[in-house]
Amino acid sequence: MRGLLQRVRGARVEVGGEIVGAIDQGLMVLVAVEPEDTREHADKLLHKLLNYRVFSDDQGKMNLSLKDVGGGLLLVSQFTLAADTRSGMRPSFSTAAPPALGAELFDYLLNKAHAQHADVASGRFGADMQVHLVNDGPVTFLLQI
Repeated sequence: MRGLLQRVRGARVEVGGEIVGAIDQGLMVLVAVEPEDTREHADKLLHKLLNYRVFSDDQGKMNLSLKDVGGGLLLVSQFTLAADTRSGMRPSFSTAAPPALGAELFDYLLNKAHAQHADVASGRFGADMQVHLVNDGPVTFLLQI
């Protein structure tokens, strides 16, 4: 499971011109599910997302987590993040989970996030989404679980 997290000042996801998820300050995370992923992987990713120290403290050091700052968490499914790009001029998606497994694990991650954190939003699995964000820093990390 991969999560590309970006510290944001604000982010939103639109589907067909309608806003389906939005946060103010927090983390916008593109999530890719791979064929071997399990609920345990999703649990580990969520733990890392909520506790990864990417927000600045009073001294300007990255010592604070999403939980510490009470920020929003916007989860967006993105199977292209799992693409194999090592060769050729076209990405291969054989390394992405089948849609049914991807939807199951993304929904599991989203439900667990709602249970553990107050401010959670999401895109819509499998939809053509437009993602708008203001990256803060910029701060971006690829987490691989």
